[in-house]
This record gives sequence, C-alpha cells and structure tokens, in this order.
Amino acid sequence: MSEISYRQALKDAMIEELEQDENVVIIGEEVAQYNGAYKVTEGLLAQFGPKRIVDAPISEAGFIGMGIGASMLGIRPVMELMFWSFAYVAWDQIINNAASVRYMSGGKINVPIVIRGPANGGTGVGATHSHTPENFIANTPGLKVVCPTTPYDAKGLLKAAIRDNDPVYVMESTILYNNVGEVPEEEYVIPLGKADVKREGTDVSLIAHGPSVLVCLEAAEILKSEHGIDAEVVDLRSIRPLDEQTIVDSVKKTSRAVLVEENKPFCGVDAQIAYLIQNQAFDYLDAPVQRVSAIDAPAVYSPPLEKIQLPKSDVVIKKILEIC
Repeated sequence: MSEISYRQALKDAMIEELEQDENVVIIGEEVAQYNGAYKVTEGLLAQFGPKRIVDAPISEAGFIGMGIGASMLGIRPVMELMFWSFAYVAWDQIINNAASVRYMSGGKINVPIVIRGPANGGTGVGATHSHTPENFIANTPGLKVVCPTTPYDAKGLLKAAIRDNDPVYVMESTILYNNVGEVPEEEYVIPLGKADVKREGTDVSLIAHGPSVLVCLEAAEILKSEHGIDAEVVDLRSIRPLDEQTIVDSVKKTSRAVLVEENKPFCGVDAQIAYLIQNQAFDYLDAPVQRVSAIDAPAVYSPPLEKIQLPKSDVVIKKILEIC
C-alpha cells in the first residue's frame, strides 16, 4: 500500500487505462495544456499527446455530444466537466441520448462513455456551481452513477467505469481532492454496484455517499466515545446500480437507520433508500428511519451560512440520539 491523494488516485486510474487501451481518450475543458482545472490530468498531455488528451471548447453540449458519438463508434472517452453544475446545458446529450442508444438499437450499439468531475457544495462558489445531481441522473434507466469517497474507491471505481460498456457518471468532490489514503500499488478494480461498510457497528446504521461518509465517520467516533453508541457506517459508493443487500443487511443488524447526504431532501437519493428499508427491513426497525440532508434551498454563497446548510456531524448525532 502507498498513501496518495484522491486527486492522484483518479489520475493513476486514467493513466493505467490509457496505457492498456488505445481507445481510451480524455476530453474536457482545460484537461490538456492547462493540466486540468483541478490538476487531475496534470502531465497527461506530455505523456500521451494531443490525440489522446484533448482540450474542448467551453460548450458542454458540443463536446459531450461529440464524446457520445465517439463512444458509439468504439472509443472510450473520459469527459471532464469543470463542475457537474455545467452538465445541465448538455442534459439532452447526457440524459436523453446516452441513456437511450443501447436500448433503442436493440443492444447493437454501446455507449461506453465516462463523464466525471466535482459535484459538491461547501466551497463558496454559489448556487450555479454547487449542484449534486446524482439523484437526477440515477432516475434515468441506462445510466450508472458512482460517488467515490476515498482515494482507494476513486481509483477502483473510475477504472471500472472506463471499462464499462454503459455510460457511467462519476461524481467527485473538490473537498476530497487533497485527502490522502492507502491505495494498492498493484492493479485493482471495484465493481460498480457494491457498497462498502467503512465502520462496523451494532446500534445504528449510518448510510451515506461522497463527503457525507466522512461526516458519518466523524459522528460515529463521537457517539462511541461520548455516548457509548456503536454506529455502523455504510458507504454506498455506487448510487445506480445500488447495493440493496448491504443496506438491508446493515439495518437488520442494527435495527435503526440514519441516512445522510449532501443533496436536497425532496426526491433525494435517501428517499429511495428509506423506501427500500421500509419495504425490505420494516419488521427489524426499532425506530423510524431518519434523514439528514442539505437545507432545501439553493446553495448559499456565504461560507459561514453554507456550512450550516450542509450536513454536519452534530446534526447527525442529534438525529441518532433521538432514536437510540
């Protein structure tokens, strides 16, 4: 094991796939000459050249559409969005076209495209740059969505996404890019649709994805040391496909669940998970399922207020103490 950053893990995943498959290309705004808006693609232009690392114009609808067309012809494009908030101008390509081609062609045409980039708040960039659209995209049959939390998961999930024959949309976080964690030096891939129990526990299940997993882990440590409550933390990793079995098994073990996400509460990912739990583990519950989401408003620009808007460990702890 070596310790590397989340950013480096993503970069290493792309390097390995670029080296192994000549059909893999990187396309996006500032990915080449500028070395990436967040330096995830730093040095790749020099290593692989301008035919494999391609700067795109500031037209998401244009270059995402181009990537989808290329993927239909056998290329495996990895498209970088500077923010997932910018995806909305390419919604027809991302949601309508990419999701429908294989179905409408009777399985004759695949769309092995990856679209990746940050989808998070908490950085003071305002309402138009802070969307978390994983719930929107996961609502669409034919699309896959992953939200890696750790460097280990970031590398393994991105490699799996690049090799997948369906569109896979990777939601990263600018807050996580500098985080460091252990990553194997040998090659590995994390299958899409497999959650990970980040912390074993017996009293309550904390179920989260993305940066909210770290909030849950912090809350779990405080709960154990100050209240004697042993919380289990389940990292979804993959939103669609969703690992329903791991979620249900955890709730059956602990008999309580608190669902935590940075997304807004209305029609959020956790609404689907709450339904899943009541449908498959209702008789095991000793308390109502609780949710902790972002405050239901556009992302606040003011940094102090934005911190209040997003889930924090003290809010999670309060919810848990209500049901334990």
